[in-house]
Amino acid sequence: MPPFRAFLAFRQFSALAGCPVAQSPNDLAESNAFPILSARRSIMANLPATLGYRMPAEWEPHEATWIAWPHKRTDWAGKFPAIPWVFAEIVRHLHQCEQVNILVNDEDHETLAMKVLRNADINWNRICFWRIATDRGWMRDCGPIFVTNPKGKLGLTNWRFNGWAKYPNWKRDNAVPNRLAKKLNLPSWEPKSESRSLVLEGGSIDVNGQGLLLTTEECLLSPVQQRNPGLERADLERAFADYLGIRKVLWLGRGIAGDDTHGHVDDLTRFVGPSKVVTVVEDDPQDANYRPLKENLDRLQSMTDLDGRRLEVVALPMPAPLFFAQQRLPASYANFYIANDKVLVPTFNDPKDRLALGTLADLFPERKVVGGLGTLHCLTQQQPRVGG
Repeated sequence: MPPFRAFLAFRQFSALAGCPVAQSPNDLAESNAFPILSARRSIMANLPATLGYRMPAEWEPHEATWIAWPHKRTDWAGKFPAIPWVFAEIVRHLHQCEQVNILVNDEDHETLAMKVLRNADINWNRICFWRIATDRGWMRDCGPIFVTNPKGKLGLTNWRFNGWAKYPNWKRDNAVPNRLAKKLNLPSWEPKSESRSLVLEGGSIDVNGQGLLLTTEECLLSPVQQRNPGLERADLERAFADYLGIRKVLWLGRGIAGDDTHGHVDDLTRFVGPSKVVTVVEDDPQDANYRPLKENLDRLQSMTDLDGRRLEVVALPMPAPLFFAQQRLPASYANFYIANDKVLVPTFNDPKDRLALGTLADLFPERKVVGGLGTLHCLTQQQPRVGG
């Protein structure tokens, strides 16, 4: 996981104490008369969206949450001994309302995780360990993006992960979706443009489950930390339509200062309803975040849903800047996670914590809002519930 984001997770917590795998449809039957056209039609017929699959909103019912137990000590700047206890607290909250699936590298790693969790009042019936090795285990970004269809079927999309186009060790993380597809016996699609696998992190998008998707130009279109060189906006929009069931993409500009993922939208703006978003704003004109967040707010206020209605936009404050080793940390209240009966929210021992928690409590009146757990959204990946 990005080291500064990982340190922020510690900083915030300590402050408050049977289907075949269809990886590629290239071998589909072709017409003798029109092989290229026939192959394209066959590919289109087997895309997730054509089969009725879509990416559900995060607030829709979960079967489980996936996380990876921490192991890369250098990601936490000398603070690693406390990190497993942070994860245990996250698991404790989540397993009260849904199953928690935990990736571990091997038997020894699983034993270490169990040792910590035994002190967290855990119901073991809600915990499942999966021995799948990771490099860092930022599950929102390297894990599968699950999709569902109206027949109650679950599948997953296996986007390529390349360490945020920044860090060199990512090959085990990139293998996670394919390994899970096989273990779960789920249909799987590897998104491609022509013959090229597409890079996408789950933290770079947010959806309303009804055809809208939020993302940023900085993350997906910038030449800095470029995920998919040579691809244009239209190419990505077509992929979102084909593999996630998206009908309209809402493009924001830049992300927050200090974000070494270079513009993830889950630090900026999140859907909290079919036509409602919450977005962070900075009230200090001298702060580096002031202008890009104002520009994003201006864009949102002119955006519409699929019926042409303006989005309802709710402001969420930004905490005071946090630094580590003279590097600004990507501190944002928008990095919350929506579980089945609660919303887990990062807090910063900041006067604005209460305002942020109150705003989110108003937006999620049927869920308990829990603060103090760090920037946990990119640690998690939800598996939607299917079949009732």
